[in-house]
Amino acid sequence: MFAYSVVPVALTHGIPQTALLKTSIPFQTPNPVYLTIITSMFLHAGWLHIGGNMLFLYIFGDNVEDRMGHLPYLVFYLFCGVIASIAQVAVDPNSSIPSLGASGAIAGVLAAYLVLFPFAKVRTIIFIFIFFTIVTLPAIVLIGLWFLLQSFDGIASLGSTQQAMGGVAYFAHVGRFVTGLVITLLLRPLLKPPPDITYPYLPRHPASSDPPSWWR
Repeated sequence: MFAYSVVPVALTHGIPQTALLKTSIPFQTPNPVYLTIITSMFLHAGWLHIGGNMLFLYIFGDNVEDRMGHLPYLVFYLFCGVIASIAQVAVDPNSSIPSLGASGAIAGVLAAYLVLFPFAKVRTIIFIFIFFTIVTLPAIVLIGLWFLLQSFDGIASLGSTQQAMGGVAYFAHVGRFVTGLVITLLLRPLLKPPPDITYPYLPRHPASSDPPSWWR
């Protein structure tokens, strides 16, 4: 898994990833090493990592795909992941901590959802100590709070190593979110409009004091 992850120092200084990982087990990295920017999007650190990402993708991704179309959405998603990796390398070019996962790409999807469906209602679980409740929030509030948390954590991580921050690439999320926001704003005039949901008209009968037919 390490071989196909993005390691900033390997990209910026040309240090082979085999020299960064002290192991007796041989492994082959993609050649050129810049291909890890693509391969890292399809790797995750564990079931919780991939489960959380797929949950966000399931909730927000299908509506964005409907508006963009299948192929443009795929290109947008992959481009999101590439920019996320580049953003993380730019912020911490000397890091030897591997970066992997689809979180950066999904951050772009969240940004697109915010632009296209800002007031859509999203049911959210709110934890209060050991208790939880389900509330309905507009997407602009829910995704806005997510972006603020990522930004604050990213700023806090500037004085620490990525490993000390749990290995979370906050600036990859922030960078891709901002890029996704700008791209979607530029593309929005070209996207197909949302479907107009209409309901059949049901004529209303005038009120009558006559008893129902089954009483006649």
